[in-house]
Amino acid sequence: MASITLGGNPIHTSGELPTVGSQLADFKLVQNDLSIASLSNFAGKKLVLNIFPSIDTGTCATSVRKFNESASNLENTTVLCISRDLPFAQKRFCGAEGLANVVNLSDFQEGSFGKTNGLEIVDGPLAGLHSRAIIVVDENGKVTHTEQVAEIANEPNYEAALAAL
Repeated sequence: MASITLGGNPIHTSGELPTVGSQLADFKLVQNDLSIASLSNFAGKKLVLNIFPSIDTGTCATSVRKFNESASNLENTTVLCISRDLPFAQKRFCGAEGLANVVNLSDFQEGSFGKTNGLEIVDGPLAGLHSRAIIVVDENGKVTHTEQVAEIANEPNYEAALAAL
């Protein structure tokens, strides 16, 4: 269980992020067209998983914008923006912002991605949502970098995530 904060107040996650060197667990997440995506959909690609509580908060929106900008220059890399938001909200946000370099995926149905990867917030006002975290994996699905952002209101370390590719 990771201890993080929300506005300086302690909250906790359901576990720990996957360890560097481990294989990322397969997942089933909902795409904007309501189809299901799994890890195999991205086989042979490096992945940056930008995970956050909700697209409708300032810091979460900023992370999607910044990774969208970076993604346009990344070779053989896909940025997955993952939250428990409905796919409609994710699509609306990226459409309104003109963001086309990231892939939105929703864990709204069961939250299994968050539970499997130790991301589910288990107490406090955001209980049930995902914590802010970054997971980077190589072309074979092996984890090369993780970051559990200690204060949910803070942005992740973009440079460290991109350097791990």
